[in-house]
Amino acid sequence: MSIRLMRRSFVLIAVFSAFSFAAIAEDLTRDVKILRDTWGVPHIFGKTDADTAFGLAYAHCEDDFTTIQGALIAGRSLGGVHGGPDAAAIDYLVHLLGVWDSVNAKYDTDLSPETRAICEAYAEGVNLYAKKHMNQVLMPEVLPITGKDIVAGFVFKAPFFFGLDNAVRELFGEERKREVSEKRAALDFADGEAFAMAGDYFRKQMELGSNTLGVSRTRSADGGTYLAINSHQPYTGPVAWYEAQLHSEQGWDMYGGLFPGMPVIGHGHNAHLGWAHTVNAPDLVDIYVLKMNPDNPNQYWFDGKWLDLEVKTVTLKAKLSDKSAMTMNVRREVLRSVQGPVVRAKHGVYAIRYAGMGDIRQVEQWFRMNKANTLEEWMDAVSLQAIA
Repeated sequence: MSIRLMRRSFVLIAVFSAFSFAAIAEDLTRDVKILRDTWGVPHIFGKTDADTAFGLAYAHCEDDFTTIQGALIAGRSLGGVHGGPDAAAIDYLVHLLGVWDSVNAKYDTDLSPETRAICEAYAEGVNLYAKKHMNQVLMPEVLPITGKDIVAGFVFKAPFFFGLDNAVRELFGEERKREVSEKRAALDFADGEAFAMAGDYFRKQMELGSNTLGVSRTRSADGGTYLAINSHQPYTGPVAWYEAQLHSEQGWDMYGGLFPGMPVIGHGHNAHLGWAHTVNAPDLVDIYVLKMNPDNPNQYWFDGKWLDLEVKTVTLKAKLSDKSAMTMNVRREVLRSVQGPVVRAKHGVYAIRYAGMGDIRQVEQWFRMNKANTLEEWMDAVSLQAIA
C-alpha cells in the first residue's frame, strides 16, 4: 500500500544556497549538498547516511550555532563557566545522573556502527563549522566534539520530557511534604533549584496541547493518507523544533523536525510512514527513602544488609558574574545506590529511579524509525523502548 503524506513540493523550492563539502578540509571528505527552499528550510542530500548527518549539522549551525553550543556546553558540565552559578546547577545534574558514565560504558556496545557513524559525522559537521567561524565559538575548550557528545545530549535531556524535575523537586525543601512508605516514596522532589532549573531549561516556553491529525485513505476525498503534525514548541531555545529534509543514497529519506544537537529527525515522515510526539505525564519516576546506618552515613540498608553508597566528589566551576572572567569552584558530592542517583536532604536520604535510566539508545531508536519502510520495521524500532 502506498501512503501519500503532506509535504512541501519541490516545485516550490527556490535554491538560494548550495554547498558541496567534498574535500572542504584536508581531513574531511563528505559528499553532501544543502539546498534551501523559499522558507530557508535545508534539504540535505548525501551519498551516505553519515554524509547527510554531517550536512545537517553544518546547516543547523548556520542557522543556530549558539543554541547548539549551549547544549554541548551543558553536556560537558561547563555551563557554569559560561553562564554562571545558575547554569552550574545543571552541570551538577549531568554528574548526578551519571550521563557520561553511561555513555562511556555503552557507546561501543549499545549503539550500532551505523548509528555511531551518523553521530560522529554530525560532530564533524559542527567541528568544521566552528573551525570556519571561530568568531562565533563561545567556549573553544569544548572543541572538538565527538559522537559521544551527541549521545550524551540525548541521555541527559530525555528524562526531563516526562517530568523528572517535577518528580524530585520537593526533596530539598525544609520538610518532607507527604507521607511515604518505608520501601518507596511517591514524592515530587529535589536539589531543589538544580532540578527546577534543568526542567525550565528544557521545557521553558513549552505549551501544552501538542496535537497530530491523521486521515486514513478510507476517509479522504482523494484516497490519500494525510498526516498533520502540530507540536507546540518555541521558535528559539534548546527545545525548538528545527525543520529539515534528510536524504541519503543509503535509504534515509525523512522530512520533519528535530531539536538542536540531534542528528536525526525527531518526528515527521518518510515516503512510507510518519509519526509525531507530544509531552504528557506518565508515572515514570520513583523516589526511594533509604534507611541509613546510624554508625556510617554512607551505608544504607538493602536486602537484609548494609551496603556502601558509591561516593565521589565533583568540582563545579562557575564564573562570578557576566562582567568577570574569574571563576569559583564548588565541590559537591555525587552519590549512588543500587536504585540510582542519591541525594541527601534535611529530612532524609533519597534514591531516584526513572524509566530509561542508563539507556543511551534514544538516538538508535530514532534512527531506526527514520529508516523504517514498513509498519513492521517501525514497530521493531519502537520495541527498543529507548525513548521513555
